[in-house]
Amino acid sequence: MSRPLLDGKVVLVMGASYGIGADAARVFAEHGASVMLFARGEDALRTTAERIQRTGPDAAFTVGDVSVAADVARAVDATAARFGRLDGAFNCAAMTQAGLLDQVPESEFDRIMAVNVKGTWLCMREELRIMREAGAGSIVNVSSVSGTRGGSGLGAYNATKHAVIGLTRTAAHDNGPRGIRVNALAPGPTETPMLTVTREAIPGGVEARIASTPLRKAGSGVDVGQAAAWLLSDSAGHISGIVLPVDGGLSA
Repeated sequence: MSRPLLDGKVVLVMGASYGIGADAARVFAEHGASVMLFARGEDALRTTAERIQRTGPDAAFTVGDVSVAADVARAVDATAARFGRLDGAFNCAAMTQAGLLDQVPESEFDRIMAVNVKGTWLCMREELRIMREAGAGSIVNVSSVSGTRGGSGLGAYNATKHAVIGLTRTAAHDNGPRGIRVNALAPGPTETPMLTVTREAIPGGVEARIASTPLRKAGSGVDVGQAAAWLLSDSAGHISGIVLPVDGGLSA
């Protein structure tokens, strides 16, 4: 019987309180990883960590805001202190926003940029600090199909997801010589609380996208987590700088 994809590895999950992050954390544990969970929601993090501990490897959590540099640094340091190393990181923390691009309130624009773009950059900066010392590591950032194409109604969100791809590709070039791989996932419509917000903001928009998807269904957080587990694993050891769609064929 083959070994689990992430057997013995330590993975930090940023944005793990619900949705894709929480589902992915459970997938990583099922594949043999010990996980550190990070998000703002303490109760949700505790629930996920306890669920993982009952069935698999070790799990811990730390609370904070991905857009606050000190919080992110603390999460990475806590991972190294608890588990002794950091093999992989899954940067999933994000927020959405709906509305025409020129009608987005400045405060909303600033906040989504702080979480989705600055937050991803802060996560990578601190994760790379540890991984460079080890001379190895794998980072997976979460973008979106919205980061690979245009579309009306999610202007600021789309812009942030394009930016995540730019950060990912640049980090892959910067850190490949140091033995660190950096990739991104581009999920399509995925059944999470965030998708519920989009459904409410753009009536019919989500259903139209699902209808145009070859598999004719939305994905799940587990689908995204399985793809991330592979990219984080040694099985993807010669893959870096890619954007992998997890979209049921929507981008085909």
